[in-house]
Amino acid sequence: MQNLPFQPSSLAEHVIDIWLAYPDEITDVDLLLAYQALLTEQDRQQWQRFYFARHQQQYLVTRALVRAVLSQYWPLAPSAWQFVRDSYGKPEIQPDLIPLPLRFNLSHTEGLICCAVTLKHAIGVDVEYLLRANATLDIAARYFAAAEIQALTQLPDALQQQRFFALWTLKEAYIKARGLGLSLPLDQFSFSFDHQQSVSIEFLDAIADTPEHWQFWRYQPSEQHQMALAVNSTEPISVRVKKIVPLQHITALIE
Repeated sequence: MQNLPFQPSSLAEHVIDIWLAYPDEITDVDLLLAYQALLTEQDRQQWQRFYFARHQQQYLVTRALVRAVLSQYWPLAPSAWQFVRDSYGKPEIQPDLIPLPLRFNLSHTEGLICCAVTLKHAIGVDVEYLLRANATLDIAARYFAAAEIQALTQLPDALQQQRFFALWTLKEAYIKARGLGLSLPLDQFSFSFDHQQSVSIEFLDAIADTPEHWQFWRYQPSEQHQMALAVNSTEPISVRVKKIVPLQHITALIE
């Protein structure tokens, strides 16, 4: 099975591509076998450790997604991509594998996998399943900044869960873009929204960073999912969203 056609020069410097895959929709046996053929030996061992079939499916589609997506930007076969992990476990393209400064970030949750791709910029993406039965205010009280907790508790009960996930995905996206793992305390930076729902970030003394260096973007891929993107850039960014069945077809959602 061949990968989708390569489209050269498809990514400008200030464009971020978001690729969405819905693993529960991928049931073609031959296609899933093609995904298995892309697994490295280490990947295969990890894949076989999952007890539940849905977790195996998610892992398998995630690995195929990354390889198929990257092959849209450089004429390298999906099986030829090689990766390394930094000191915090974040996967990156092996240095010197290609001359293009591609960077990517992954997130997955129940029923959805997301891959963000850019040139040069540090990026982080997070997607969450909105129907999780969690005590949102209890989690916020443990991890959110004081200003976020106050704003959250002032909302009507019906809006609190939506705001919680908006904040949580933004926080996760930011710390993933920084690439420092959980060494960044979540309560030492806060997000707020203006009347048009534009996002701004504020840092407390424990975090040395500058709000003007960051761009944020939010999106709801489905009624059950919330997504946030963080990009380290002082220039305006443009975001494109595509739905993909790896190795099979692409549907543009936002151009």
